[in-house]
Amino acid sequence: MSADRDNAEASADQRSVRVDVALVHYPVYNKNQEIIGSAVTNLDIHDIARAGRTFGIDTFYIVTPYQDQRKMVGEIVGHWQDGYGSRYNTDRKEALASVVICDDLAALYALTTVNNQKPLVVATSARVHDRLIRYGALREKIFQGNHVLLLFGTAWGLAEEAMAGIDVMLPPISGFGDYRHLSVRSAVSVVLDRLLGNREE
Repeated sequence: MSADRDNAEASADQRSVRVDVALVHYPVYNKNQEIIGSAVTNLDIHDIARAGRTFGIDTFYIVTPYQDQRKMVGEIVGHWQDGYGSRYNTDRKEALASVVICDDLAALYALTTVNNQKPLVVATSARVHDRLIRYGALREKIFQGNHVLLLFGTAWGLAEEAMAGIDVMLPPISGFGDYRHLSVRSAVSVVLDRLLGNREE
């Protein structure tokens, strides 16, 4: 990245940078490539909210059609927003303030449309897809003021019907070798660091 681009990002008004994260539990695949709804996990709620707060995410959406799962998320968030947890750990309270629960992708897209302007919907996957956008190119769009919505699939990834609503795909996170089985909360942290992390170090 050039020095000019570094300076442009450093001086960007943070109010003009909006990135939302959505953790999608339906429709996703299981290991047999069957469409399922996955369970929300406590760890994902906490760890992704904390990563989101670290990197300046606007809203962390949890997408699940199951009423019992939405109720559970509400109870967990409520504990840290209004219950004993809000007094015990104010940092956790601050992080979980970003959490919003929604029923499905249609509701998610409605919530993230502002003044009839939809965000750029970006999906992530451990598999290579078309409509690819590189991290550097997406980072530029973010700091130019484009509203970006990042979709992360649970279980074995977003189902094809979920892919129909996206605009572009990020490349898979790759390390040394062919193993691509990060937990979703680890993947979120890696992606956010690449897109929003401080590049002055």
